[in-house]
Amino acid sequence: MSSHRVLVSDKLSETGLAVLRGAPEIALDVKVGLPPAELCSIIGAYEGLAVRSATKVTKTLIQAGTALKLIGRAGIGVDNVDLAAAKAQGVAVMNTPQGNVVTTAEHAIALMFALARKIPQASASTKNGAWEKTRFQGREIFGKTLGIVGLGNIGKVVADRARGLRMRVIAADPWIKAEQAQALGVELVDVTSLLRAADIVTLHVPVVDWTQHLINADTLRTMKKGAFLINAARGGLCDEAAVAEAVQSGQLGGAAFDVFAQEPLDRASPLLGVENIIVTPHLGASTEEAQEKVAVELAENFVEFFRTGVVRNQL
Repeated sequence: MSSHRVLVSDKLSETGLAVLRGAPEIALDVKVGLPPAELCSIIGAYEGLAVRSATKVTKTLIQAGTALKLIGRAGIGVDNVDLAAAKAQGVAVMNTPQGNVVTTAEHAIALMFALARKIPQASASTKNGAWEKTRFQGREIFGKTLGIVGLGNIGKVVADRARGLRMRVIAADPWIKAEQAQALGVELVDVTSLLRAADIVTLHVPVVDWTQHLINADTLRTMKKGAFLINAARGGLCDEAAVAEAVQSGQLGGAAFDVFAQEPLDRASPLLGVENIIVTPHLGASTEEAQEKVAVELAENFVEFFRTGVVRNQL
């Protein structure tokens, strides 16, 4: 049996790599952190490319990959892959949408609690020698209305956890039917109604035409005064400058971002100068459990493709 050369260009767990190394169908190379020019110079020798978010799979890289048949992304988002270029060249692209669902949902819930109880600010203050109980008075989550924009895999987990916290949960999603939402214990509304009613808004949608800068100066003015905003989905969903201004003015009570329009986050970002804005460095999928799951799922899908030609989770 002939082997198919596969390149892993981003860090994957050893468990996932072991699956690839153990498959007779695959001849594996692991070369993490290559500069784009060097990656382009060698990609022509490979039929498969496995990445996470660090490698930018550009049109130039894809066109240099004259033997490429499959690009696999360990994770949900494929913002770093030029899907149009891959399609034009007949290269299949797949992701691993299930492996980090729970982890990402849990991070959104963690950000919600951090906002409500001002945990990062209180920790920093206490470590600096202060004891500011009054300054960091927070809010209860119990009984509040959580608005979930996007009731996909992650949004559903967030809804389930929020209901366990005895929150009222509403959601906006054009692809979900009212009876599906009702089965989850969620009230389905339109985006405008959600923004007006929610005490906390959390985003769980991709960046597409109707979601690009969904949260902007105009929509922020429609939100309940003092509401919280959480974005652990994708950079580009929010006008970050407008959010910073809304928090400073008191229109928003606070915001938490795990994803940004530009990553790493620019030191000049307006988000960094506002106390009631929490930022984390794209940690949504960063747990040991999730990294194991997505790496193993990706590896198994590569093996299946080169064994049978079946592409799972094709985009």
